[in-house]
Amino acid sequence: MSKREEYEQKTEELLLPILEKRNFELVDVEYVKEGSAYFLRAYIDKEGGITINDCEDVAREMNPVLDELDYIDGSYTFEVSSPGLGRPLKKEKDFARNLGRDVEIRTYRPIRHEKEFHGTLKAYDDTTVTIIDDKDVETAFEKSDIALIRQALDF
Repeated sequence: MSKREEYEQKTEELLLPILEKRNFELVDVEYVKEGSAYFLRAYIDKEGGITINDCEDVAREMNPVLDELDYIDGSYTFEVSSPGLGRPLKKEKDFARNLGRDVEIRTYRPIRHEKEFHGTLKAYDDTTVTIIDDKDVETAFEKSDIALIRQALDF
């Protein structure tokens, strides 16, 4: 397991009790480098949407825990945020919530000469995702080939 994965997993473990008592959902945790700075980000949600005050409350409670345990090497900025409208589908519950909904898929490599797909999420399992496009063509993707999958946004 990489350092990044260790940091993300440990942060998830520490955040879950804080979120559960508020009935918030942990969408994702990421440890990323942007430019020369490192960021530890937690994306949270709740029924009806998350507010900036919700994010602030979680950050205020989590910051002392991070300071005390000090399990991340070097300096970083901790951020708590809403996942936003274009949130990626990563966990089983994300796929379950979006069954029957339109999704966008971007692949790492071309499949049938395309890297971007749009369709209704028909099925998923541990290794594959299946969509049906507007021409009733069913396509199954290996999850390892998917760079991004998210609910399609229609404006």
